Amino acid sequence: MKLPDKDEITSAAQEIYRFMQPSAQLTWPLLNERVNGEIWVKHENHNPTGAFKVRGGLYYLARLEEELGYSIRGVCAATRGNHGQSLAFAAGKRGIRSVIVVPKGNNKGKNAAMRALGAELIEYGRDFDEAVVYCKGLADREGYHMIPSYHRNLVAGVATYALEMLEQLKTLQRIYVPIGMGSGACGVIAAKQALDHEVEVIGVVSSHADTYAQSLAAGEVVATDSADTLADGLAVRCADATALSVLQEGLAGIVCVTDEEVQTAMADYFLCTHNLAEGAGAASLAALNQDLRNGSQWDSAGIVLSGGNVSPEVFSKVLDQCD
Repeated sequence: MKLPDKDEITSAAQEIYRFMQPSAQLTWPLLNERVNGEIWVKHENHNPTGAFKVRGGLYYLARLEEELGYSIRGVCAATRGNHGQSLAFAAGKRGIRSVIVVPKGNNKGKNAAMRALGAELIEYGRDFDEAVVYCKGLADREGYHMIPSYHRNLVAGVATYALEMLEQLKTLQRIYVPIGMGSGACGVIAAKQALDHEVEVIGVVSSHADTYAQSLAAGEVVATDSADTLADGLAVRCADATALSVLQEGLAGIVCVTDEEVQTAMADYFLCTHNLAEGAGAASLAALNQDLRNGSQWDSAGIVLSGGNVSPEVFSKVLDQCD
C-alpha cells in the first residue's frame, strides 16, 4: 500500500480540524524523573471521543460521502470501542446511521459512549475477530457500508497526529506507538516519511495478543488462538496483511508488554500527569519502561497516549498499586 504523502495528510487535517483541535504534545517533569530522560506525550486522550481513532473516522466518512454522495444507507463496524466511537461521532456529524458490533462483555463505558453518540449497538461473539465476522454478514444483509479497522483513509486520518507531533519535535529520536489493527502505527510511519524525519518508530503490542509480533518475525500473517488482555485496544487475534507489509518496512523494532507492565504505566500516567490512560493508551509508556530496564538509551523519546477510555473496574486495580 502506498502511504499517504504530506499533501494528503495535510488535506485530511483540514477536514478533521472542522470538528476538533490538534492535540497537545507535552513533557511532564515527574514522568521525566521516573524514566530519567526527556519524553514527550502525545495526548490523543484529549480528543472528542477520548482516543486517536476519531481522526480516522472523520476523514474516512468525508471521503466516503465524496464518493457515494447521499446514497449511503448506513455504516457498520466491529470494534472494542474506540473505532466504534470514532465512526459514531463522524456519522452523527453527517446524519448517517451507524451500527456498531462489539463482542460480549465489552467495556461498558465504551458501549455507553457509542450509544450516546447515536450508534445502534449489537453485542456478538467472544472477541473482536468474531464480531468482525458477524459485522460482515450484517453489512451484506442490510446493505450497510462496512468500515474496516484498517484502511488507507483511516491511516491518512490518524497520521495527522503524528504530523502534528513530528513537525513540532524535529529532534525526536524515537517514538513508541501501540498496535491494534495497525492504523496508528502506519500513520506514524506515513508522517515520518512525509517529513523525512529521522525518528525511529517502535511498535508496541500486548504479549497476550501478539499476532503482529509473531507475524513480523515470520514474515507473514500468524493468527493467535486468543487475545485476552486488559488492553482491549490491542486485543486482536489476526494481523491485517496490508498493515503488516507497512510495518515490516517502517518499524525500527517491536516490543511486547504484559498486562502487569501496562498497569504500572497506567499508574505512572495518573501519578505523574493526572491523566487517565486505558490499557492500549499506556502500552507505549510500558514499552519505553521495558526498553530502559534492558539498557536502551536515547536523549528524547515520544510516546502516544492513544486513548483514555478505561473502565472503572480496570482502573480500580491501577489505583491499588499507586504509591
